[in-house]
Amino acid sequence: MITKVYTAAIHGIDAFPVTIETVMENGVCFDIVGMADTAVKESKLRIESAMKNSGYMFPHYRTTVNLAPADIKKEGASYDLPIAAAMMLAAEYIKCDNLQDYMITGELSLDGSVLPIRGALPMAVKARELGFKRLIVPEANVTEAAVVNKLEVFGVKNLREVVDILTNSPTAPQPTLINTRRLFADNHDCFDFDFSEVKGQETVKRAFEVACAGGHNILMIGPPGAGKSMMAKRLPSILPPLSMAEALETTKIHSVAGKLSRGSMLMTSRPFRTPHHTVSPVALVGGGVNPMPGEISLAHNGVLFLDEFPEFPRQVLEVLRQPIEDRVITVSRAKYTVEYPASFMLVASMNPCPCGYYGHPTRRCTCQPGAVTKYMNKISGPLLDRIDLHVEIEPVEFDAMASTKPGESSEAIRSRVIAARAIQAERYKNEKGIYCNAQMNSRLLHQYAWPDETGMKKLKERMTRLNMSARAFDRILRTARTIADLDYANQLPANPIQEIANQPIKVQHIAEAIGYRSLDRANYGQTY
Repeated sequence: MITKVYTAAIHGIDAFPVTIETVMENGVCFDIVGMADTAVKESKLRIESAMKNSGYMFPHYRTTVNLAPADIKKEGASYDLPIAAAMMLAAEYIKCDNLQDYMITGELSLDGSVLPIRGALPMAVKARELGFKRLIVPEANVTEAAVVNKLEVFGVKNLREVVDILTNSPTAPQPTLINTRRLFADNHDCFDFDFSEVKGQETVKRAFEVACAGGHNILMIGPPGAGKSMMAKRLPSILPPLSMAEALETTKIHSVAGKLSRGSMLMTSRPFRTPHHTVSPVALVGGGVNPMPGEISLAHNGVLFLDEFPEFPRQVLEVLRQPIEDRVITVSRAKYTVEYPASFMLVASMNPCPCGYYGHPTRRCTCQPGAVTKYMNKISGPLLDRIDLHVEIEPVEFDAMASTKPGESSEAIRSRVIAARAIQAERYKNEKGIYCNAQMNSRLLHQYAWPDETGMKKLKERMTRLNMSARAFDRILRTARTIADLDYANQLPANPIQEIANQPIKVQHIAEAIGYRSLDRANYGQTY
């Protein structure tokens, strides 16, 4: 008799179905086939001990377990529980009349308890997609998987509870029910930091507002102690809230990476990732022997903050170029190819020179001639080309630091950001894959961000006088479009959003956008 139990495996951030076929015949042998790795093959020993400690005798027959499809490698210990269930069904220890309704996953401990796994959420999504009615997962993963509606999710502590569920025992655990949308609404807008705590730095706050409103990447240049890292940590508090679709996708990535804590449900805040400058290219991009999402993908729909930007190795920084442009990253190795989403907002900070005081109003730079240019050259031109805003930060004056008057709150700034994003959503509603101004291509630039004759004349004059590079042209137009959206957002809801979305950019919008291109000046860092 062949028994079929259904489970799932992870590829990238999505799950694919795996059928565990088990047959028992006369003899004494145990084989697992279907490209199983070492962890899967070791499941025999865990299952044997778990069954004995749960009150069942391990069936001593010639047992063959096939993991189909057999041409895809199976990794990890999440197959323990479905294999154990398949063996008990094949040995006729238990009987289940509706086995086709169940998907089962979990790792077994030697004492029969069920241990947590990675990727419970994408497995639940796939189970619902394939028409399964019930999903059995470890108890530690049940709240994570139960956010998927139209699916009964059972959290189990041990093998005994799995048997009770399959046999419809009166003592079986009940499915966990979660009102996903209510949970999502109740846990929004919980931030540890607020811009009201920031003293001074109004210019930088405005640059952050523009960056968040248009989804632009931003680079801060300033001396030590100016508040670069402190302000970057407050950036998530002014980003627009996650949509339900974004929250599910973000949670899936963190579930696959094993970054969700026990009892976690749906992520309701945008991720904020801050890797150290010693991070390796693989840790940033993802991959490895067992492919895992990297920091780039963990920052999907959120912020990737790189402090001390020039201190990152050149080869690490260069891997950012393609995901920033394409918003997806493909990791290709000899044995696998996986694709991870990578739509993040890059926020970087750096000192202006090795000593940190180039351009400081009161302290003299002690770097050797040419050191500033050499330091800046650690960041390649193509990478700088993908950063829309370059903001120079000056130290906070004493009077501002000593002031007890709170600054503008994150809530107030965020309301303007949300209004500007609503304008962009209306503008790009018919454009596939375009959601904010930072993603505009050349066609959309000409359609929505092209200045009039006066604005173009101003742009030409300033670019010529400041000796800016050609790469700044498109970036200035994108930023100017966002500044205009923030300006026109004040007209909501008095005027229809359809009219506001097509308003032109003006000279003052161009002028402000030019001010955010410090590093495009050809003579930057060449004089003291």
